[in-house]
Amino acid sequence: MTGPTLRVDTTSPVPPYEQIRAQAAALIVTGQLAEGERLPTVRQLAADLGLSPGTVARAYRELEAAELIRTRRGAGTRVAALPSGPKRVDPAQLTSLTRDFASAALALGATPEAILTAVREALEKP
Repeated sequence: MTGPTLRVDTTSPVPPYEQIRAQAAALIVTGQLAEGERLPTVRQLAADLGLSPGTVARAYRELEAAELIRTRRGAGTRVAALPSGPKRVDPAQLTSLTRDFASAALALGATPEAILTAVREALEKP
C-alpha cells in the first residue's frame, strides 16, 4: 500500500478493527486503492499502528467477507476487483456501521439532529 495511510484513534469509542476496516473499505470503493494493489501484512500493519496482530487480522477478515480484498498464500493481501453489478447490502453490517458512526458523533458532542443533517448532506453531495 503506497498511497494513503490508515490511522487509528485509540480514544475513539469505535473499536480499532472497525476503524481499520472502515478506512480501508472507503479507500477501496473510492478507488484510492486500486485493484491488485498489495496491502501490508497483518504483522506489518499491526506494528505500524501499534496494535495487536489479532486486531488487524479481524479487520482483514471482515474486508475479505465483504469481498473487498483477497489473501493468497505467497501473493499476500491485495485489493479485489469491485463487483460490477448491483451491490449486496448486508443489513447487519449497515446497522453496525450506523451505530459506530452515531456513537462517535455523539461522543464528539453532536446532537441527533446535527448527525441527521450531516448524513443527509453527505448523501446529497458524495
